[in-house]
Amino acid sequence: MKKLHIVSLGCTKNLVDTEVMLGRLQHQYSLTNSPEEADVIIVNTCGFIGPAKEESLQTIFDLHSRRKEDSLLVMAGCLSERYKEELQKELREVDIFTGVGDYAKIDELIAKKRSAFNEQVYLIKNEERLITGSSFHAYIKLSEGCNQRCSFCAIPSFKGKLQSRPLENIVEEIKRLSDQGFKDFTFVSQDNSSYLRDFNIKDGLIRLIEEIEKIDGVKSARILYLYPSTTSHALIDTIAASKKFVNYFEMPIQHTSDSMLKIMKRGIGAGPTIELLEHMRSIPESFLRTTLIVGHPGESGEDFEELASFVHDFDFDRVNLFAYSDEEGTSAYGLPDKIPQEIVEARLEKLDAIVQEKVQKSLQKDLGKEVEAYLEGSNEESELLLSARKKIWAPEVDGEILIIDSDIEGLKVGELYRIEINEIVGDKLLGTIRA
Repeated sequence: MKKLHIVSLGCTKNLVDTEVMLGRLQHQYSLTNSPEEADVIIVNTCGFIGPAKEESLQTIFDLHSRRKEDSLLVMAGCLSERYKEELQKELREVDIFTGVGDYAKIDELIAKKRSAFNEQVYLIKNEERLITGSSFHAYIKLSEGCNQRCSFCAIPSFKGKLQSRPLENIVEEIKRLSDQGFKDFTFVSQDNSSYLRDFNIKDGLIRLIEEIEKIDGVKSARILYLYPSTTSHALIDTIAASKKFVNYFEMPIQHTSDSMLKIMKRGIGAGPTIELLEHMRSIPESFLRTTLIVGHPGESGEDFEELASFVHDFDFDRVNLFAYSDEEGTSAYGLPDKIPQEIVEARLEKLDAIVQEKVQKSLQKDLGKEVEAYLEGSNEESELLLSARKKIWAPEVDGEILIIDSDIEGLKVGELYRIEINEIVGDKLLGTIRA
């Protein structure tokens, strides 16, 4: 068989599309970790913000410099879609360009050695995909595109409006994956809490939860990317009452200043946003993650201090911090009052110090307790240590438990165990598996 080397950059939504491409190619190619021996190299790029765009381009240049003669280099995904005219003219290193519409036709494009940009954004249906990175966890994409018009976000400009997958389509995929041994699921999209609103259904996520509850093979699930203006107290209560969905709440709020939320076109003010957060926090054993943007045009010193004060007072478990990135095609791109880079960096540094304290406080809550966690395998840094993930955590982003001892022999990857947390080292928990 010919050999394929594939790189998926950016978000987990991108990863689902990469897995669709792998599903199309798995019977024709064997995977290789070495680009030097690959016959085909695919990079599924990210085009969200400046650093992600730079990483995508650098990856292309690096793989081009390492590939063998007569191999094909394919550039797919968001960056390729967003700048398709410019990149096809200037990026001579790439043999095949495709965007966000032809993931399920990648085998045809490679066979014909031609580029293609479908006007319709691809949304997975019943296509087989090759799940990567885990034998028991899978990401499930609910929709594509977004109807929000946040000032800083370019995604709607190349992903289009919201397109939700039919509920029965998602149920069918999860049943199929459950039959293959997958038991833990994470639901992703640009705006999960708007799921099915393009079908005039406002409680789409509640309906989803009710259907997933009926699938025996699902042992745990979580929903990412809740948008404040489309998240309801009823949805929060439904998650809290669920036997399968963990009390995981990720709601990117971006800011807490009313004036900044208005400039950012978030569609909801600070008061209702904080009410939602407080309701989430009131749920027993809840886990809260958010995202904040620092240095958006128009952010005054008072706006930033208001944000910093809220983060100091409110107990988030995890926080993603981003410096504002000036992106073409967004309404913020043409705004005056751009914040000097040195001020943005100083604000980020101050906020990051507060966030690190919050992460440590969150980790401290588990010290001396037993937690339920999935065994994930060997630790990446040391094969002598096993790695686990709390059942409530999302994969890769929320943390790691290092196993230092076990009362049980014959441990199995993908099984849930009770782990006594003995110590905290940096941002990792250390624990013993108990019988």
